[in-house]
Amino acid sequence: MVGPADGGSTQARAVVPADAPVILAFGDSLYAGYRLEPNDSYPAQLEVALNAAGVPARVINAGVSGDTTAAALQRLAFTLDNQPRKPALVMVGLGGNDMLRGLPPADTRANMEAIVSAIEARHIPVLLTGMLAGHNLGADYDRAFNPIWPQLAREHHTALVPFFLQAIIGNSALQLDDHVHPNRAGVAAIVRATEPVVAAALKNPPRNGEGDRPQGGGGAVPHGANRAM
Repeated sequence: MVGPADGGSTQARAVVPADAPVILAFGDSLYAGYRLEPNDSYPAQLEVALNAAGVPARVINAGVSGDTTAAALQRLAFTLDNQPRKPALVMVGLGGNDMLRGLPPADTRANMEAIVSAIEARHIPVLLTGMLAGHNLGADYDRAFNPIWPQLAREHHTALVPFFLQAIIGNSALQLDDHVHPNRAGVAAIVRATEPVVAAALKNPPRNGEGDRPQGGGGAVPHGANRAM
């Protein structure tokens, strides 16, 4: 979807060292920056925060609004193979559109497994930013959908943010008028909540056999969400 950007001035991009490691943010509209200026998107604000914290990084926005896990899987190899520099870390933020469309959690799980495995096959560490189902989909859907990300993180020893939207849920001041996507201030809140996990994964990537990495919090889930991510 395309709509008017959240009002206000945008922040400048960070000054990034030429040799800074690359983080590829591969996801849907929550990464792409739905209705925001490019410099206000999650990858752009994360890049600023990491470099300000003394963690050199260039964050590439590979988010596509509306992507399901199936659509993302189809473009994954092309995206990875056409990066000018091999990423030091791939963040995967997908699943919201599967949930909003009521797609079978088993299919979401299989697609996410394939995405993580394909990235690992290129010897690139992964950080998963998870999603939770809206309560309106019912308890059975919740039980099948919500464990996908922590299970994959355990099985593949990846870093994990259990629920990417935790910092803005229930706070309309941090959301666009669809009550799903973050506005500029909402993205900043998500960055504050997730930057330490990203920095840790970049500096100390998980290895096979390691336990879970430091994680962000869980929490409430959106009610009645009906806009594509």
